[in-house]
Amino acid sequence: MSDTRPALVSAVSYRDPRAAIAWLEQAFGFDLTFMVEDADGNVAHSEMSFGDSTLMVGGEWSESHASPASIGGKNTQSLHIRMVGDVDAHCARARAAGAEIIAEPQTQFYGDRTYRCRDLEGHIWTVGAPVEDVSIAEMEARSGHKISTPS
Repeated sequence: MSDTRPALVSAVSYRDPRAAIAWLEQAFGFDLTFMVEDADGNVAHSEMSFGDSTLMVGGEWSESHASPASIGGKNTQSLHIRMVGDVDAHCARARAAGAEIIAEPQTQFYGDRTYRCRDLEGHIWTVGAPVEDVSIAEMEARSGHKISTPS
């Protein structure tokens, strides 16, 4: 299985991710490349590109992962590692090194196997690898989300 996505991708949270996406397009020249909307039309997840880099933009989804505007300006960025190889072995290695595993390895609706952890200072990391090719139609069927790929 081939995967050409970047190996390290930053993710940022906003109170209003739809407004943030528009602002990032306008202010910095980012391009929206992928969007998942829930049944209510809210942005559940999006990806933007700039050159050969990718930035994930989404809404607040827990007390530990919120917009800096919601928690007194604290930095709430997280990191996503897209790897090639065995996610379960990577998780075991992280656990052995002292990571707090907050989501065990699981295959996601979009075809990647992922786990989530906190490092020793509480930064949230998600690690994933592709395990199957999944069409947009199949992603929608598995998740119940409306998924689009703007041209």
